[in-house]
Amino acid sequence: MYKFLEATVAGYMTRTVKTVTRGLTVRELSEMFERDDFNAYPVEEDAQVVGIVTKFDLLKCFVFTPSQMVPPYEHLMNRAVGDVMISEYIYVRTDTKLTRVLQLMVEHRIRSVPAIDTEHQLAGIIARRDVLRALASCAAAGA
Repeated sequence: MYKFLEATVAGYMTRTVKTVTRGLTVRELSEMFERDDFNAYPVEEDAQVVGIVTKFDLLKCFVFTPSQMVPPYEHLMNRAVGDVMISEYIYVRTDTKLTRVLQLMVEHRIRSVPAIDTEHQLAGIIARRDVLRALASCAAAGA
């Protein structure tokens, strides 16, 4: 387990990341979630991450209360990602320790975290499964 204490995001993150733009429609986003089986996509603009959009954000489009009328389904599906994304999101750097990533995931109940390089550009994404893989790998190396 001592090896895990030194492990960083760079060693376990997924480097090839699919991203979306603000102009993508909720319909297109929904199709991507279905096809790729991801839980989140970073939102990029001019090669910089400007937010993140999750399946939860997609579901929030369809929540209604007695004081809020629900627009027709087609109207909701034509909304832009920019309308539903989170622009204040949690991210980590590639040199962040996995112990910190684990802490962030548990505290904020998030499934994945974008990894940003020194130019604030997307370097990868670290997901729960990556952290679990690191834990198993580090435990096996110590055995």
